[in-house]
Formats: sequence, C-alpha cells, structure tokens
Amino acid sequence: MSEFTATRRTRCDAVANRERILAATARLVARADADVPLEEIARHAGIGIATLYRHFPNRTGLLRTVALDLLTATACEAGAARAVGPDAFTALANYLHTSIDRDLGAAGPALAALPPDQELDAARAAAVEATDALVAAAHQAGSLRQDVTATDVGLLALRCARPLPGEATDRGPGHRHLDLLLDGLHTAVPCPAP
Repeated sequence: MSEFTATRRTRCDAVANRERILAATARLVARADADVPLEEIARHAGIGIATLYRHFPNRTGLLRTVALDLLTATACEAGAARAVGPDAFTALANYLHTSIDRDLGAAGPALAALPPDQELDAARAAAVEATDALVAAAHQAGSLRQDVTATDVGLLALRCARPLPGEATDRGPGHRHLDLLLDGLHTAVPCPAP
C-alpha cells in the first residue's frame, strides 16, 4: 500500500467519524438536552472518547458545529420544499415533516444557549428567512390561516419533532400530531391575503 493510499484512507475514516459524532450529538441532544455526556455521544457514534476529543476538544465546539449544521440544513430544507412543493401549503407541510425526520427542530432549544457569534447569527438569520418565505408563500396563496406566523411554524416544528419519553426512535406520533395540527392551519377555501 502506498503512503498516499494510507493517508487517504485515514482521512476518509476521520471524515466519517466526524459525521457520526455530529449525527449522534444531534440525535441525543434532540432527545435529551445539551448536557448529554460526551462519553454517551462517543458510544452512540461508535467511536472512542479520544476520537471525539480529537475532532472536538470541548463541548461548546461540538454543540456549535451541530447548531451550524442544523441551521444550515433548516434553510436548505425550507428552500428545497418551496422549490419542489406542488403548492405553498404542501411545501410548508413537507418542510415540517422533513424537520421531524432530520431532528431539525428538536435540538433547537438545547442549542439556543450557545454564545452568539457572527457565523451562528448568519445561519440563524438564513434559517428564519427561509421559513418566513414558506409562510409568506402559503399566506399569499390563501392556503394558510393569516394569523399563523413564521414563529408559530417554528414552534410547531419544535413541539412535534421532540419525541415523548419512550418514543426514542419512533417518529410516527410526531408526524401524526403534525398532520392533525396542519389540518387546523389549512384554509379549506383559499382566502385573499389581507
């Protein structure tokens, strides 16, 4: 095996380990809180604690990276839903269901306490802007109750995304509750925007 091949394999393994650490952290923070022990994160990622510390020397750095990833994913998913949805309300509903599947909303409260910085602030602003655009499009189409705000949508995603005790991996109840709530937000007959 050449030196290049050995270095490349190590690099691929390192990238895979980093991704597993981030995914495990997002899952565990969504189900518990930001104080989940780092040893538990490492165990769920299938790595040793030393590997976790090689990638993230402290909890704040790890949580900040997870927050940036989730905020970026939120903006991307909202934009993608708007681009491919057959109508504005369906796009909004699809975005909210994707939020549940990807734990986008569930980890938010635990990560909100991170110290602000320019990069986090920009990522938060992009996520809010993308969600605002989904809500505005549904309002404009007359398919979303006019009193529903983007903040309401964000809180709805949060409430439905976080599993109840005993539902560690079952997202079914969250999707069902979201569908019930969406039925209440949808206008049966499109109404004109104010």
